[in-house]
Amino acid sequence: MNSNKCPKFEKAMSILGQRWTGLIIHQLLDGPQRFCTVEAAMPISARVLSERLKDLEKEGIVKREVYPETPVRIEYSLTEKGMALGPIMKEIEKWSEKWI
Repeated sequence: MNSNKCPKFEKAMSILGQRWTGLIIHQLLDGPQRFCTVEAAMPISARVLSERLKDLEKEGIVKREVYPETPVRIEYSLTEKGMALGPIMKEIEKWSEKWI
């Protein structure tokens, strides 16, 4: 195995292995959503969701867009990098339907 791939794979697993991260990415595959929509879709605290979204934004997987409206509207969506996880998430979904 190429020694350059192991650290990259390890980094990917550390990102995706964080609790709730996979579910957040799966939720955002449906398109841009407000914080409250993502929060309502899963049993997660606002604090943890906020932390995970910030982590995913820092990794370039999620984009946070602020709309200058009254009141201010903030939406989260997947970047190109995040959307590239779509096929992986669909395969995990299929695997879970069959085996879990």
